[in-house]
Amino acid sequence: MELFGLTIARTKALRQATARTAAQLQAVAGAGRGGWFPIVREPWPGAWQQNEELQLSNVLTYAVVYACVTLIASDIGKLRIKLVEEDADGITTEIENSAYSPVLRRPNSYQNRIKFLENWIVSKLLNGNTYVLKQRDTRGVVTAQYILDPARVVPAVSPDGAVFYRLQTDNLAGLEADVTVPASEIIHDLMVPLYHPLIGVSPITACGLAAVQGLHVQGSSSAFFGNGANPSGVLTAPGHIPPDVVARLKTTWQTEFTGDNAGKVAILGDGLKFEAMSMKAIDAQLIEQLRWTGENVCTAFHVPAYMVGVGPPPAYNNVEALQQQYYTQCLQSLIESIELLLDEGLALTPGLYTELDLDTLLRMDTTTKTKATADLLGSGAVSPNEARRRWFNLPAVTGGESPYLQQQNYSLEALAKRDAQPDPFSKTPPAVPAPMPAARGLEAFDARAIAELDRLLRLELEARP
Repeated sequence: MELFGLTIARTKALRQATARTAAQLQAVAGAGRGGWFPIVREPWPGAWQQNEELQLSNVLTYAVVYACVTLIASDIGKLRIKLVEEDADGITTEIENSAYSPVLRRPNSYQNRIKFLENWIVSKLLNGNTYVLKQRDTRGVVTAQYILDPARVVPAVSPDGAVFYRLQTDNLAGLEADVTVPASEIIHDLMVPLYHPLIGVSPITACGLAAVQGLHVQGSSSAFFGNGANPSGVLTAPGHIPPDVVARLKTTWQTEFTGDNAGKVAILGDGLKFEAMSMKAIDAQLIEQLRWTGENVCTAFHVPAYMVGVGPPPAYNNVEALQQQYYTQCLQSLIESIELLLDEGLALTPGLYTELDLDTLLRMDTTTKTKATADLLGSGAVSPNEARRRWFNLPAVTGGESPYLQQQNYSLEALAKRDAQPDPFSKTPPAVPAPMPAARGLEAFDARAIAELDRLLRLELEARP
């Protein structure tokens, strides 16, 4: 099979996919419709007939939606993808592998890893699904990954339950014709599948109406202040006004006293009276309405409102705790999903895993980092060189490879032996052992006598034959 300019050996699954006809594959309902900016739903019944379509192209013009999507995508995009190896003790170490490291550093020819991850997350947040096409070499090793247009991908299921994907022409991804590929050639990352296991649902589904309401509030406010902050109203007269006079008064009023002419002095005669109809900005509570719609959007994306300028920042100043909260409720599931899908999609050998470097995201302030490092060093959890390298990006120093503990610390085993005594905290001094008895016959000898005795014994030994 010729794909991406390379001859790819047909796998069993690929041969089966080629043999099946399109009629045998059942497309998943609701997949691949509407382009990059599909119609999400009608703002109200009958809105579609009135050209009031709720489209992503419109919803993205709402600042809070744009802020939430770009915040999440940029935060995940800046995380470095690491290839790590786990040893028998469960300790992971970053390694380099010629089969996997190149495609993790540079997924394809036109995207670096940052833009690749941003594209991945944006597609998932806005469309509910991300489809990544894998390119293999003659060994079957994945050498490139291409994120596809979700509107040009349709999941399909065969009669025996196998999953396939119908891909339309995509020159950027190297697809010169429509093709159906097995699930082994696609990395499919989806949001929570509310309606079908193969179709994720975008957060826009939950917050689209709030975003449109916010746009309407902004549009109404723009028109209001564009009219010189003068509200529209009605001209009334005490008596009957002929239709031709009504048309003339309306045209004159719109021409002379609206738009750029708003605010001019109007002279009314014949008992005419102008009565304002629209509410003023303070009466409509525009700021409160906009804040509510923004908070609704943040709720759908699980983003703390203060991070996109909607709500006030928390009263306490703990950067690490705030970042941890944001990571736990918003980013963690997205990050772990990417790691797992890359492990499976690249078919990593046992013991190898991909990890997104969270140190870039969960950076502590200087005071907190210094205190945390001191606690780790004092507890013997890390060595000085480990702390210098990881948290301060400093080189190793001589003698800093071993963790340190203070001398007065005791092991649990030693403390258990102490507690096994009848009264380990008794202040009675221990018994002093009796001195060793002196050898018999030598009590009366002093040093000089002993030396003389030793000399005589030597002479006697030398005199013997």
